[in-house]
Amino acid sequence: MGLENSSLLLTGGTGSFGSKFVPLTLAKYNPKRLIIFSRDEMKQWEMAQRFPHDPRVRFFIGDVRDKNRLHRALDGVDYVVHAAATKIVPTAEYNPFECVKTNVTGAMNVIDACIDQKVRRVVALSTDKASSPINLYGATKLASDKLFIASNSYAGGQNTRFAVVRYGNVMGSRGSVIPHFISMADQSALPITDPNMTRFMISLDQGVELVWRAFDEMVGGEIFVKKIPSMRVTDIAAAIAPDARHDIVGIRPGEKLHEQMISADDAHHTYEYDGYFKVLPAIHNWGNDIQRIKYGKKVPQEFVYDSSTNSEWMSVEELREWIATNRDVIGTF
Repeated sequence: MGLENSSLLLTGGTGSFGSKFVPLTLAKYNPKRLIIFSRDEMKQWEMAQRFPHDPRVRFFIGDVRDKNRLHRALDGVDYVVHAAATKIVPTAEYNPFECVKTNVTGAMNVIDACIDQKVRRVVALSTDKASSPINLYGATKLASDKLFIASNSYAGGQNTRFAVVRYGNVMGSRGSVIPHFISMADQSALPITDPNMTRFMISLDQGVELVWRAFDEMVGGEIFVKKIPSMRVTDIAAAIAPDARHDIVGIRPGEKLHEQMISADDAHHTYEYDGYFKVLPAIHNWGNDIQRIKYGKKVPQEFVYDSSTNSEWMSVEELREWIATNRDVIGTF
């Protein structure tokens, strides 16, 4: 993979993913430079306090909507992780044009700038909401995924290669259900959107490891999907406040009852590996390319990776153990 002694840039680097990716990558690979590219100067200042006097960590104020700024930031960069996104589902529903500017136009800007600056490898973060999307956020991330996949052809004679990683609800991240329920744990009732709702559950450490794997194995155009457990929202509530009443409040605008990471239509080009799946691109017959398939086993026809039919489930006790171990950082990333 070659992350050792290389130059990396992380868009949206002060968000949830960056809070884990930066320290873990510094410790594991000792890159020459790790550039945090984001538009929030206060978050950059706060993050800088975690890495005082570390010459490897650089901060670059910029927005993925600004191609010229990206072009400048990517000078001499070898690897890019694209994490910048407008991602809160209701926010995207009520501000659709802003979501498109960041998630679609911003993705295209990243692609163009990476090709122009001869970046070697690019991994873009996706979401379970990009598979069979029903909300604007998911639709923009599906468009973004398609752009990054097709860019392996769009790059022409350049050697820049692109891949995507897709995963579900990040446990304990800001604005997610776990810190929300913890903040209300001393109340008599918790708001439940729908008692049948399920979600995929992944830790940030697992998300970081999936990105490392993508850099290590990618040929170009793959979507890497981590195998992770599901959980019912009622079980999440029971783990945090077992005596609280459940008040059914209804599904929010753009929200799904169950999440999906691989659709039946994608199953034709999906292969299974130990701990993850790869969805291969349909274009240029890349879905049948031995280099991309390697030792994978093709999934059955009509296979769907859905949070409601998942074979792996997180128990109430397992979530309680995770919360006890991570309580100090829940809701801070």
